Amino acid sequence: MGGSLAGALRGKCRAVVGVARRAETIETALARGLIDRGTTDTADGVREADAVVLATPVRVIMRQMHEIAPLLPKSCLLMDLGSTKSQIVAEMARLPNHVQPLGGHPMCGKEVSGIGATDPAIYRGCTFILTPLPRTSEEALALGRELVEAVGASPLVLAAERQDFLVATVSHLPYLLACALVATADALTSPDPAAWEIVAGGFRDTSRLAGSDVTMMVDILLTNREEVLKALEVCQAQLRCLTRLVEAGDEDEVRDVLSAIRAKRQEMFP
Repeated sequence: MGGSLAGALRGKCRAVVGVARRAETIETALARGLIDRGTTDTADGVREADAVVLATPVRVIMRQMHEIAPLLPKSCLLMDLGSTKSQIVAEMARLPNHVQPLGGHPMCGKEVSGIGATDPAIYRGCTFILTPLPRTSEEALALGRELVEAVGASPLVLAAERQDFLVATVSHLPYLLACALVATADALTSPDPAAWEIVAGGFRDTSRLAGSDVTMMVDILLTNREEVLKALEVCQAQLRCLTRLVEAGDEDEVRDVLSAIRAKRQEMFP
């Protein structure tokens, strides 16, 4: 996500500087035209920054922000791309006064990760959640909006708790459902060698998220645990309801429930 953002911003700001742990990552980013300059030295990378964006797993972000904050120029905007916000925003509140913090969460992504999976077009048309703190200045929030719009996304300002509640159902639960689907298919059909010869697009599409980076998803689930558990509880109730419908074998009732769900889905995505 960080490489994709860098590529989407390049040419639309003064300069894009990439900071990574490995020199190979910097070399790849330069070769692909994602950044203007790169370094493995964090202090060198941020010393003249107007805005710094942290694009690492959530718990790494919470550590990195405190390591980077003393290195930032006065009034520098510090954003992140983490998928959960409450714990990140709580840490941002502890940053030195010279830093302007702003939580960020683009509602897009891929199940593959790393610099080789970058796609600067991935942000186009997506919603990009921004979570300002009470201490975030209007100027800093405006700069965050400008950054979001520059990559073709639409900014949406939400409180941290509200965003975590919503994404638990529309983003984090789908990952766990995909994992459950893969585990179920493995448990039931793997002994039959024909299973993976007949697998169709529906299974591939529905299970795609199970291929997501595990480190990233562990951080997401453990920093939004309460909301994810609530979503799982409701989902399990819905599955129990569908189970009872199939057990009862009442065709009219099955048809009515499935038709209502189909209509709701069409409302969501007309």
